[in-house]
Amino acid sequence: MPRLSLNSQILIGCLLGIAGGLWLNIAGSAALRQDTLYGAKLVGTLFLDLLRMVLVPLIFASIVVGVANLRANQKMHRVWITTLAFFGLSMALAILIGFGAAHLFEPGKGMQLEMFAEATRNFQARQMPLPEYIAQFLHGLFQNPFKALAQGDMLAIVIIALFLGIALVVGGERYRNLRLLIQELQELCLMIVGWIMRLAPLGIAALLLQLVASQNAALLGSLLHFIGVVIGSTLFHGVIVLPLLLYIVTRMSPLHFWRGAREALITAFATSSSSATLPITLRCTEQHLHVKKDIANFVVPLGATLNMDGTALYEAAAALFVARLAGIELDIASQAIIFLVAMLGAIGAPGIPSVGMLSMVLVLESVGLPSAAIAILLPIDRILDTVRTAVNVEGDMVGSLIVQRLSGSDTVAA
Repeated sequence: MPRLSLNSQILIGCLLGIAGGLWLNIAGSAALRQDTLYGAKLVGTLFLDLLRMVLVPLIFASIVVGVANLRANQKMHRVWITTLAFFGLSMALAILIGFGAAHLFEPGKGMQLEMFAEATRNFQARQMPLPEYIAQFLHGLFQNPFKALAQGDMLAIVIIALFLGIALVVGGERYRNLRLLIQELQELCLMIVGWIMRLAPLGIAALLLQLVASQNAALLGSLLHFIGVVIGSTLFHGVIVLPLLLYIVTRMSPLHFWRGAREALITAFATSSSSATLPITLRCTEQHLHVKKDIANFVVPLGATLNMDGTALYEAAAALFVARLAGIELDIASQAIIFLVAMLGAIGAPGIPSVGMLSMVLVLESVGLPSAAIAILLPIDRILDTVRTAVNVEGDMVGSLIVQRLSGSDTVAA
């Protein structure tokens, strides 16, 4: 009998956790309920602690490797500068759309989960006047690297990794051994993540059991509302914003683009993996959209790790959703931190599903939101991942066309 895939095991774990929570709600024994919730809390906390254990070295190594991969293209200054500028612009627009949709439609409004009560108290205890907050935020950006790594200060770690990656690009082959060492650290962290993910079905079941046992059916309505908001805003970015940017720069019509990109977009939707779709994306970009081979071979693979429009949009919207569930009002400064971390957290993130969960933990913890919220987000992640991966891949192809035009290569036929 073939072994069940990890996605199938997580789905079964979700169903068992929900069923266990519902059973506890109708079980008459208070002692049984207390003991079961205690055991579930132990298992759920262990799973989250294991994720946090590997989060710091993986995020650090992934960002360094992602930026350092630019080293092979130092002679293509205009191409890679244009590429990075487009990636930054498109992800910034995606995050703003995610924020805008979350504020406009307010998924999670009126819900406050008891499970997050401690996180709410901790967040409120950290509140301070805006000028003091900004001063502390700027002071926290640049820290002793060893102190930041030891204390798990995510924002400082991202900044340190960004500087180190840029230094490795400027240093070139002189620092080849250090670059390979950090790449091997990333690979080792991914191996450990694979081990931890074997516990994901049990950990998610335990977290969901606690959640369902302490909440009512109103949470399901909030989740459906959130799914609709994320899918709608992601489609808006993919169907309106990206084609509009493409038309403004290249005058290529959206229909012409979608005809050429159709095969890659369908594959991305079906596989939920930018990395798995990469060969098809390259073929569509070169053969159907007529992007030069050297441009496509640089922009598309780089975009598969750096350019994550759909993911950045989802993480921004999810952070505001979780904040509402925790009864926390995020101010402008906190949302600015989410903006920065959601964008930089995508740099170099490997294209495997389990790392997406770690990226979400990074965004939540950067502003003090409860990482236990992944118990709510993971069961719906597979549904949302299909749409956001298709938009991620679309962004890579749109980027290659825009870079080709702006870098002075041959014009693209509309």
